[in-house]
Amino acid sequence: MDMSCARQSVGRRRALAVGTGLVTGAFLPLAGASRTAAAAPARESPLGAAAAYTNPVIWQDFADIDVIRVGGTYYASASTMHYSPGAPVLRSYDLVNWEIAGHSVPTLDFGAKYDLNGGRGYVRGIWASSLAYRPGNRTFYWLGQIDFARTYVYTATAVEGPWSRHTTISTPYYDAGLLVDSDDTLYVAYGNTTISVAQLSRDGRTQVRTQQVFSTPSSVGTLEGARFYKINGQYYIFLTRPANGQYILKSSSGPFGPYTMRQVLLDLRGPIPGGGVPHQGGLVQTQSGAWYYMAFVDAYPGGRMPALAPVTWTSDGWPVVQLVNGAWGTSYPSPAVPTPPRQVTPMTGVDTFDGTTLKPRWEWNHNPDNTKWSVDNGLTLRTATVTNDLYWARNTLTHRIQGPTSTATVDLDFSAMRDGDRAGLALLRDSSAWIGVRRDGGATRVAMVNGLTMDSNWNTTGTGNEVASAPVSGGRIRLRVSADIRPGASRPGTFSYSTDGINFFRLGPAFSMGNDWRFFMGYRFALFNHATQALGGAVRVTRFELSTP
Repeated sequence: MDMSCARQSVGRRRALAVGTGLVTGAFLPLAGASRTAAAAPARESPLGAAAAYTNPVIWQDFADIDVIRVGGTYYASASTMHYSPGAPVLRSYDLVNWEIAGHSVPTLDFGAKYDLNGGRGYVRGIWASSLAYRPGNRTFYWLGQIDFARTYVYTATAVEGPWSRHTTISTPYYDAGLLVDSDDTLYVAYGNTTISVAQLSRDGRTQVRTQQVFSTPSSVGTLEGARFYKINGQYYIFLTRPANGQYILKSSSGPFGPYTMRQVLLDLRGPIPGGGVPHQGGLVQTQSGAWYYMAFVDAYPGGRMPALAPVTWTSDGWPVVQLVNGAWGTSYPSPAVPTPPRQVTPMTGVDTFDGTTLKPRWEWNHNPDNTKWSVDNGLTLRTATVTNDLYWARNTLTHRIQGPTSTATVDLDFSAMRDGDRAGLALLRDSSAWIGVRRDGGATRVAMVNGLTMDSNWNTTGTGNEVASAPVSGGRIRLRVSADIRPGASRPGTFSYSTDGINFFRLGPAFSMGNDWRFFMGYRFALFNHATQALGGAVRVTRFELSTP
């Protein structure tokens, strides 16, 4: 996989020019409960803790993260493109162990294509966006642009929600970073190559002023993915050069500049073998004053994985990433933070769909038809679409894959399926495969299907080929998909099933997962149930387990 900057920069600029998916963003810092912070002394080292952590700190696909601290809690937001709900909010008490707390964008109500209604939103939707906390009204803000058309702001008093739309702004703040200044004023840094700063009204609903503050030198190329900070009285705009560099702008004269630029890293070896350069991240300060940089590492077919490194500051106020043998370390001493108040909820393990709502680990492929699914101590998926194309099927429910390798196992009750229905567990991306149950002419079989493909414009080019099957009876089956998402060529996904819940049988050949970056999102496990003849059928998922070796 060619992760070079030249290839990705040109490709992403072309995508930007034609108005298709271009994703790059990063993180943010927060000292105490504010968007501003005081820099730690240059000689201060955050490496005093005895325990160590390993990168990536999250081996799941959370790209374009924006990270902040509010009191003793860290929060991060990430890109989700066409998945709904969008913009997950992660929570941590130590910057190393994270849980998914909620989503800032409850539904992608940005047009019918996000409902798979007359159009599709693949590689659009939630790109690099920003998360901030405003202490003046004790409110979280999420800000992001959609479809190069306008910017949306959502707010909540707790990250779990409820989140609601606060305003829509006609200026599309591309790859935006939101700053809450020390006087509670809201500023936004944004742009690609040409970087601008906007000031919002006191109520955060309208734009008061916008001004270009920087033009990237041709020798650097593309800069984007803005994150905006006020540190020790100076203003910083943290920018990425996709996909191999990170730069920072500094102003001593206010948020509108003028700014000077310095390189933070370029072509730095990353912590994931075969993966890319850590970049497009943000800065955050711990309670003790230590600083960290959280970036993502391109690691397809799995996606973009967050990695963490300590940062010190020069005497004249520039950040320096602390390296290990000239590279972003695979391990560092853990941040020195107070003992967490509790353990975070693991991103792996068993979900029995207890209660009546989905846990925040789940995201739908586009918006679901909410009349066709329910949770009541088990997940019921009623057919919502008549199609032979999984990419057009509504109510496909996705879960991130845990790296470097993991296995998803699902218990499926298919007794209420109807003729023509297809239900099962997929490896979902622009090249996909699945194992599942097919009911045709009153007969039921378990099948492995591959050859589901899209072209570079995300139009379907293949609806799948059945390559193996076996008859099944009764009404219950256990399906299993194992995925190797270490970056590199021809990483395999394998499929198996069990009719007794104990003995598994391999079905079909290994599926080779694609590692092209242009779909941006990594592979996901996906639960689906769609009709090819008529609506009315249903399946029930009673258990889902994500496990690692």
